[in-house]
Amino acid sequence: MNPHMVRTPYVVEFTAQKEEVAALRREVRTRLDAWGLRGLVDEAQLCVSELVANVITHVGAGTPTTLSVLLNGAFLRIEVRDPDSRALPTLVAADVEAEGGRGMALVAAVTDRWGVSLLGDGKVTWCEIATGQTSPGESERGPRVIRTEEMRGLYGIVGEEQVGRSLGLVGALKGEEAAIHIITDLLHWLSAHGRDVDEVLDRAQVRFETEATRASWG
Repeated sequence: MNPHMVRTPYVVEFTAQKEEVAALRREVRTRLDAWGLRGLVDEAQLCVSELVANVITHVGAGTPTTLSVLLNGAFLRIEVRDPDSRALPTLVAADVEAEGGRGMALVAAVTDRWGVSLLGDGKVTWCEIATGQTSPGESERGPRVIRTEEMRGLYGIVGEEQVGRSLGLVGALKGEEAAIHIITDLLHWLSAHGRDVDEVLDRAQVRFETEATRASWG
C-alpha cells in the first residue's frame, strides 16, 4: 500500500432494506480495491451485511441509516448508525439449526474488535479490522504480535525472541508458559464478569483459524 495515498472516508445515507445490501457491498469492494485493501474485502462485506441486517431485524425495515467506512490508524473501521438507542446488538449463542442469531458472532469472529457507541439521537454499531500496516522496522510483526508483546511486558516477561536466542528450547517453553499464564488470567476475568469462557475460546479459535487461512492465501 502507498502510505501517502489519500483514503477519504466513504459515508452514505440509505434506508435499511434488504435490497440495499448488495449495492453497499459492491461499493465497499470498489473503495477497498482503490485503497489497496483488497485482502479485507470479504470480511468488510460480511460486516456491512450483518450490521445492516441487524438494523433491519431489530430496529425495523425502512429505518434511516448511515454507513461509514474509514481508516482508524492501522485499522479499517466500519460504522452503521441508526436512530434507536434501545435495540442494542448482542452476541447470541445460536443453536446449530437456528436460522438467525449469529450475526454479531460472525462480526466478532472476523474483526479485531467491535462495539456500540450511544448517541443523543441513536447509536453507532462499529467494528474494526487490522489492515496489517506497520511502522518502519515492524514489517514482520503484525498488530496482534505487537499488542501481545506489550501485554507480556505488563507481566514482566522478556520477549520470546530474546529468550529463544540465548536459551533455545528452554526459552520457547518459557514463552509458552507465559502465554498460558496470560490466557488463564483472561479466562478468570471473563468468568468473574459472567461470560461463558467456552464460548469465548470457541470464538477465539474461529478467529485464529480464519486469519491463519487468510494469511496462507497471501
